[in-house]
Amino acid sequence: MVEPVTTAATLGLSGAGVYILARYWDQRNQRLRSLALAEKYSTTTRLTQHEGRMRLLVNRPQVSEVPPDEQDAWQDREQRRNRNIITLDLLHAESPEVQAEPADDSEMDDGERIMELERRQEWITQHEPPMNRHAALVSEEQLGSGVVVADPEEELEVAIDERIEREGGASGDVQISLAWDDYNDLDLHVFCPSGERIYFNNKISECGGDLDVDMNVRPVSNTPVENVVWKENAPLGAYKVGVHFYKHHKKRRTKRACPFRLRVITHGKVREYKGNITYGEAMQMVTSFTLTESLSAQ
Repeated sequence: MVEPVTTAATLGLSGAGVYILARYWDQRNQRLRSLALAEKYSTTTRLTQHEGRMRLLVNRPQVSEVPPDEQDAWQDREQRRNRNIITLDLLHAESPEVQAEPADDSEMDDGERIMELERRQEWITQHEPPMNRHAALVSEEQLGSGVVVADPEEELEVAIDERIEREGGASGDVQISLAWDDYNDLDLHVFCPSGERIYFNNKISECGGDLDVDMNVRPVSNTPVENVVWKENAPLGAYKVGVHFYKHHKKRRTKRACPFRLRVITHGKVREYKGNITYGEAMQMVTSFTLTESLSAQ
């Protein structure tokens, strides 16, 4: 005779197994559907010759470019990501308001900069595993959250090139630059074809990418920029670009909502995006693209 308790436990375990399997298949189907959707609405551009070969640039669509029902599904995924960053306890305690506004970074005390860098390293040492889990969740997204900037004259308002030159940043085969206009600390995250993620705690990737400008660990500039670049031999494969609102610095005219501008250059082809991110939100997957060899050139 089977004991009632044993039977109930067996049924409970079976039910849990069915639930886990059903959830796995549901998530798998969602990923396949999202990938198919991205393929359907992607755009392909033929690039100029690169080392004797023609390359293709495949840009994944923005959420605004897909049907309304798919935009709703994206919103559901975004809410899940926003819950995830809170669940993983990835928000900083806000720092006291800073009143002094130095004219430039050179006026900041070296000791203060070193202390702030040490505090950031302590934070990432403690929070790197959950941060990696959050980044992995964000990297599953196939649709970009940014808005393509159509008006080239708007570039004059932000002057990304001037900021990169000011900070000693480089240009190259693939260059991804983030600019914003206050003292907050936004961070650029680039998911490489190799599977690596370039960000402030992994500035140089094994596949040749380099975060050569990383700003506002301390609130030293209201015209900051960050820059990731492959100077040459940019690898083929998929690139994904994320923006994370790392820390809100309480400083005059610096708010918890931060407009930003993102520029992606691939072998001379430029695409620009603008968006807004609020402190406490998930990392935004702003855009993704793929570099491939053109079959006709082989």
